Amino acid sequence: MYFFNAVDRSNLGNAKTDGMDIDLGFTGEQYSLLILLFYIPNGLCDLPLNMLTKKFSGKVMLPTLMVGWGSCALLQCACKNFAGTLVIRLILGAFEAGFFAGVVFYLTLFYTRGELGFRIAIFFGSALLAGAFSGLISYGVFQIHHDTVQGWKWLFLIEGGMTVIVAIIAYFWLPADAKTAWFLNEAERVVAARRTVRDLSNVSHSNFSIKESFQTWKSWKMFPWCVISLTYAVAFSTTSNFLPQIVQRLGYSVVKTNLWTVAPNAVGFVFLLCVTKSSDYFRERTFHIVFALCVSGVGLAILASIDVLHNKSVAYFACFMLAAGAYIPSCLVHSWHNNNNLNENSRAATTGLLVGLGNLGGILSAATFRAEYAPKYIPTLVATACCNLTCICFTLWLGSWMKMENRRRDRISGERIRAEDVRTEELTSGEKSERFRYFT
Repeated sequence: MYFFNAVDRSNLGNAKTDGMDIDLGFTGEQYSLLILLFYIPNGLCDLPLNMLTKKFSGKVMLPTLMVGWGSCALLQCACKNFAGTLVIRLILGAFEAGFFAGVVFYLTLFYTRGELGFRIAIFFGSALLAGAFSGLISYGVFQIHHDTVQGWKWLFLIEGGMTVIVAIIAYFWLPADAKTAWFLNEAERVVAARRTVRDLSNVSHSNFSIKESFQTWKSWKMFPWCVISLTYAVAFSTTSNFLPQIVQRLGYSVVKTNLWTVAPNAVGFVFLLCVTKSSDYFRERTFHIVFALCVSGVGLAILASIDVLHNKSVAYFACFMLAAGAYIPSCLVHSWHNNNNLNENSRAATTGLLVGLGNLGGILSAATFRAEYAPKYIPTLVATACCNLTCICFTLWLGSWMKMENRRRDRISGERIRAEDVRTEELTSGEKSERFRYFT
């Protein structure tokens, strides 16, 4: 499902390489405006949609959202001008808003804290695979030559139609939670419930509560969480939306441009799985997030500082670094704050807020990726690198505080306790419980 979410979000870049902007008569900054305005409903609708996911379950909400954005993606092939395309993209952005946050919350109902990062990465890696396969799909679709239907229209028609079909299947496939999973027997459902209170939530299931949803928002830690969520996503947005244009700077044809976006995304997927698996194994988030931000930051610095036409191999290597590092924080940041939040209602609301801020962070990427900055797009690369640096500082601040607070609590209790040593059902007061230790 997320594969098609990422494909339908990013295929605008592939369509542009086939002349969609020329066919629809785009002028000036209208293409960049399409991408920029997409993030407004995409960021603002995350919180309410994620609370609806908690109330009505992922079984209902996730396929419903998918039918909505799939229909919009399909209808893009009927657009005749910029205005029509803009309206469709805004509605598509609203439907896509609640999906990533909804799935992150949905996965917290099934997996323990030490499993969550890698499981989210497997799910989120679909975005990288989508980037790779979108290039391959575009490569194939753009070979279609029709008198009235251009290649980019076939792209929207095929990918949008497939999205709706998968959404209909998902209505019957997804369970509401582990207790109602059709693929588990009765004994396995009991085990699933015990796993929840061992290393996930302080109760096995909680009913929807508005009051509980916002109980953690008064903490000072919400400020660094918000800054981290707002800034890490800029590199992700730059990579997912503009990698085809970045590769196109190397001077290749439309066909080769889409084909050459495959390898960086494929390598990035493998890198994503390795880093998140390491993070889960060592139960460490802070330094893994910082490492990923540094990798994508180096890629940005290379692209901003060299003449790509005279250093094609170096520039292409920088694309690999960008794809390798840009996607990892999306998995580990949201694993991290959910690892330290033992209440289901609070997890739903906080995930919705922070994912929404990440989507709004994409506005900065879109706002600085303007036609007047072509072909080097230096302001985009510099702004993205600055966001990476800001995210590194706040991640180190919050992570260091959590590690020091754990040591302080160990000194008071007279024993060294790790987060995984305490059953979460014992932590009835959450962070205020004496035996609570932060998952850092």
